[in-house]
Amino acid sequence: MATFIGLVAIISWGVLAVLGVYASSVPPFQLLFICFSVSALLLFLKRLIKREPLFTLPKLTLTQWIVATCGLFGFHFCYFLALRYAPPIEASLIAYLWPLMLGIAVANAHQRVFAVIGGALGFIGCGILVTGGESIQFNSEYTLGYGLALICALIWSGYSWFMADTKSDVEDIGWISIAVAALALGSHLTLESSHWDLSFYAWVSAILLGLGPVGGAFYLWDIGLKFGNRQLLASLSFATPVISSIALFLFGISTLSAAISMAIVLIMIGALISNAVPALIMKHRLRQATRA
Repeated sequence: MATFIGLVAIISWGVLAVLGVYASSVPPFQLLFICFSVSALLLFLKRLIKREPLFTLPKLTLTQWIVATCGLFGFHFCYFLALRYAPPIEASLIAYLWPLMLGIAVANAHQRVFAVIGGALGFIGCGILVTGGESIQFNSEYTLGYGLALICALIWSGYSWFMADTKSDVEDIGWISIAVAALALGSHLTLESSHWDLSFYAWVSAILLGLGPVGGAFYLWDIGLKFGNRQLLASLSFATPVISSIALFLFGISTLSAAISMAIVLIMIGALISNAVPALIMKHRLRQATRA
């Protein structure tokens, strides 16, 4: 069940592009502030419904506060800047290294080789989809943007690995969201011009982003990592751009490319290699040991 909940988070991230189109008039850090404010409100809404004390503080250590806050805010901060200093396709592709990194980090010793092979196939599938099957050229002019995108991948894989093993309540994400919202507001006031006269669709999209891909999904991801199959979730995370492409097509925003079929096949094969093959090998070894 926990693995399925983590999968719901991945599906939620897949619709981020659709909602992002409708909220495109909102400056990035202002949008981040709105989203994480909604995410924080989910904690208090849950406590109201269950009639729990509203302001009971989390029992997070200083290290947990720093890593979690820097993970959630740092990823988005670096990603926004990466898009500013590098072309979106290259930046997005580099950022999508995170499932490969996470898969290797959470794999057991006997799974690690398969995690690398399966993750590489998933990344190739993701790359084919992101680039539309066309070749790309990395230009030294965008080195800063590429570096920021790589930092994104390191931050999110590191955050996910850390949260998977840390002893914290899932609802602590709500308190961390408050810290992230404050940092986002500070960044907005420092780096952007405010734009609060938003259209109805922009407001609805921003709120839905907070309820889903840029807010609520982090609660679900935390559940999946703590109690579900982390290796499988890392493999399935490569499907995010696939889900995104399908969602954009269903909403009439873009067309489906021929690359999507190849991407799906490579991602599924990669997931099987990362998860099913090590399990079959272990099962075979146990049978041999039992017979001996």
